[in-house]
Amino acid sequence: MNNTDIPEFMSAVVLSGHGGFDKLEYREDIEVPKAGAGEVLIRVGASAINNTDINTRTGWYSKGVTAGTEEGAASGFASASQDDGSWSGKALNFPLIQGADVCGTIVAVGEGVDVGRTGERVLVRPMQQAPDTPSSYNLITFGSECNGGYAEYAVARSSEVFAVNSILSDAELASFPCAYSTAEGMLEKSGLKSGERILITGASGGVGSAAIQLARRRGAEVIAVCGESKFFEVRQFGADQVIARGQSLLDVLEKESVQVVADLVAGPQWPDLLEILARGGRYVASGAIAGPIVELDVRTLYLKDLSLFGSTWQPRSVFENLIGYIERNEIRPVVAKTYGLRDVVQAQKDFMAKRFSGKLAIEISKRNC
Repeated sequence: MNNTDIPEFMSAVVLSGHGGFDKLEYREDIEVPKAGAGEVLIRVGASAINNTDINTRTGWYSKGVTAGTEEGAASGFASASQDDGSWSGKALNFPLIQGADVCGTIVAVGEGVDVGRTGERVLVRPMQQAPDTPSSYNLITFGSECNGGYAEYAVARSSEVFAVNSILSDAELASFPCAYSTAEGMLEKSGLKSGERILITGASGGVGSAAIQLARRRGAEVIAVCGESKFFEVRQFGADQVIARGQSLLDVLEKESVQVVADLVAGPQWPDLLEILARGGRYVASGAIAGPIVELDVRTLYLKDLSLFGSTWQPRSVFENLIGYIERNEIRPVVAKTYGLRDVVQAQKDFMAKRFSGKLAIEISKRNC
């Protein structure tokens, strides 16, 4: 594609503020962004739906919200504050184009970027080092602190855009960045080793299904927790044992029988997760869809020498490794359904209804560059 082929306007789904589905608007009059210094312009082939999209839209990240994600998915949370409604605890600038996942093709480059990058098929790293104050834990999320992939074109810093060589479709590749980097970051932080047992909550979702594959890749034994209707699919992902969501873990597993817990759910059952951890075990969280407020018996924590980790920040190596796993076919995409860009609201509704296992992808444009 030549620069002369890049249109002036594009289609995009624009978020006008925190709240319900009415805050998402499909438009065809959005100016195509231009690549600034150190940036590239990507013709987006596909994006995908993630929990962070719903959490950001509804304002769930606000400290004023104590309920699970599902309670405000349709209408937002009245208790959410505009001042801390983003994952970073800061106010967002609206209007905003969401979409943490992007697979596409570089069609133009800004000043200082090798023109040879034009034509590369790429994935964008969702969790990025902040450009202005690049301290270790100062981050931005693609589609949150900057415009993301719910659009025909997107701009990203060249340093955060990775070439990928794969026969997979754009929709399949777009299922990887956010979910799989989140899962890999959790496993990396927990130090999961071959031969260990790991319990994964929310195992039928995008991050959960990714965590199963990535844990198996490390040689771990995987216990997955999900809805009973998803048992078959979750076993297909690679789980060695499946437990029904809501069933008491202590009725199924022995105390101190698991070395690592990767938790995406939290909620009322959280104390059981520490009970099943072995002495010296590690708990890592990157979600709380069943509710962020939990009860902790500190005696369990210190008497068992447990380690509790939060996982958001990821070293650059996590995404670099993920690209390698994709190119070597060591992991596979789990795309349950695809939607058009104008159907983002329906995709979010289906996502929250938990009708599918794996990822819901948004197909935006066909590869023709």
